[in-house]
Amino acid sequence: MQKFLIVGLGNIGEKYRYTRHNIGFLVVDELVKRMDAKFSASNFGEVSQFKYKARPVTVLKPNTYMNLSGDAVRFWMQKEGISAENIFVITDDLNLPFGTIRIRGKGSDGGHNGLKDIQAKLNSQAYPRLRFGVGNEFDTGNQIDYVLGNWSEDEVLKLPERLNFVGDAVLSFIFGGLNNTMNNFNGK
Repeated sequence: MQKFLIVGLGNIGEKYRYTRHNIGFLVVDELVKRMDAKFSASNFGEVSQFKYKARPVTVLKPNTYMNLSGDAVRFWMQKEGISAENIFVITDDLNLPFGTIRIRGKGSDGGHNGLKDIQAKLNSQAYPRLRFGVGNEFDTGNQIDYVLGNWSEDEVLKLPERLNFVGDAVLSFIFGGLNNTMNNFNGK
């Protein structure tokens, strides 16, 4: 039986909770709620486990801060015996308009420090990831303030529908596979 590891990237702490950089945490929070499951504190973060259409799923919110996410991902892959093609990392992306998603089976870190650390710890760029567009409405030199800033009022209104949509993409990945998920969800 194939097992899956869904990883939402973010930073721990209340001050980061609703920032753009924490979209990974928001997505997996919504997913776990939808599956009527719960998170509990465990090694390297908060973890939830459930089955989706008989497939065992582990959902992880690393508590290592974004830039050290690779240790948590590697630990849970090894602990649960999950191969790289069955992990799905969810993160923010400044190069995509708000709410647009891009799913790939491999690729560069694109300057994202969370992905950079995962690739370093796995010694590979070959793992599926979903990038959630947060836009790039910031002045030169203000990138960090932007990603660590809160959502705009307009984004807050649109976020529930987008979180639901991304949750559908995650479940599609688990049951329908990467290629079907890319075909059905990319760029939307």
